Amino acid sequence: MAYKEIVTKAVIGKGKKYFKNNYTITTETTPTTVLGCWVINHKFKGYKSGDKIGVDGSYDVNIWYSYEGDSKTTVVNKKIEYNDLFNLKVKDNSDLSDDTDIIVRTLSNPNCVKVNIDDNNNINFDIEKEMGVEIVGEKKIKIAIEEDEEPWDLIEDDIDDEVLNEIENEVNEDYIKEDK
Repeated sequence: MAYKEIVTKAVIGKGKKYFKNNYTITTETTPTTVLGCWVINHKFKGYKSGDKIGVDGSYDVNIWYSYEGDSKTTVVNKKIEYNDLFNLKVKDNSDLSDDTDIIVRTLSNPNCVKVNIDDNNNINFDIEKEMGVEIVGEKKIKIAIEEDEEPWDLIEDDIDDEVLNEIENEVNEDYIKEDK
């Protein structure tokens, strides 16, 4: 059996990481009750940083709250930027060369899981997210090949001598007559 080497793109490292971070927003008015918190506009990009993978990203947090004894409401916004590092193990003694691609996915979108008003009338909130990272690089693989070409199958028509004779007898060779 003979072998050939093929160079192809393959996942050479893969991992996921869960994050839970606490943030604080100071409001212009003294909040009475937090009515809602949502996260929008999540953007991120992966890059190589030595032997680690970094992810730069941002998202906007909007917190709806009441003030003046629950008689008025407003929304406060905060843009949160983050830089997370991943220690990924690279498979099969591969390395992070310049031709590797970094693929980042959000496995669980940023979500506000806890929000409250502290003793200083600031709004504290927890955001959790889960990110997945894959490193795609070139790999050489060996495959077994068979050098002998398989023989061609003979294709036989379904026409036998009887059908050929019938065609020969039914064809009128004078089917075009010229008028002179």
